[in-house]
Amino acid sequence: DDDIRAVVVTGAGDAFCAGADLTPAAETFASPTGGGEFTSSPVRPRAWEVRKPVLAAMNGHAIGIGLTLAMQCDLRFVAIGAKYGFVHVRRGVIPDAHSHWTVPRAVGFANAADLLLTGRHVTAEEAVAMGLANRALPAAEVLPAALELARDIAANTAPLSVAISKRLLWASPALSADEVDRLETAMHRHVMGEADAREGVLAFIERREPSWSLSPTKDWPSEW
Repeated sequence: DDDIRAVVVTGAGDAFCAGADLTPAAETFASPTGGGEFTSSPVRPRAWEVRKPVLAAMNGHAIGIGLTLAMQCDLRFVAIGAKYGFVHVRRGVIPDAHSHWTVPRAVGFANAADLLLTGRHVTAEEAVAMGLANRALPAAEVLPAALELARDIAANTAPLSVAISKRLLWASPALSADEVDRLETAMHRHVMGEADAREGVLAFIERREPSWSLSPTKDWPSEW
């Protein structure tokens, strides 16, 4: 839906997501049934596959899959006083939702090993210091701050440019410098000279909000 320019995910109540429901006690992580239907990353599409920024407004505790799913987002705002942790190894299972890929990308190998292999809790302030989150705020300010940034993105950034940049950003760690250069050059050729490249400059010079026209769906690069 091209009318949606940014996505903000938040939690209901005081927590962002408390993780697995432990009501079944010893059977909480029973063997999956149904043959090939089980997956450790059940949410589709994954946030990094969405062609617009996805912000996690983590208004309270984020534990287990509550944190691993947030790691699939582009930006994370966390609440001061809340607990954050990949606690899976303390429950006899392992981190999920692509966290062995997303977490090292965000915080580096040493910090990822610290977080994933110990299952310890971290504070909002430590999460920001490690690169696990972007901003730490009082809980009541987390969602308003995320919405404010989402609105700024919606008003001031070109949707196709953001979608392409996001795709490159998530792909870049697996690419060589030459491959990134090739793709950046190809994508520059895709957007330069087009309506949004003209509108962005004119809006800046004329000191007004831009009116974007290119679509992340209709004008998406054919090679992707």
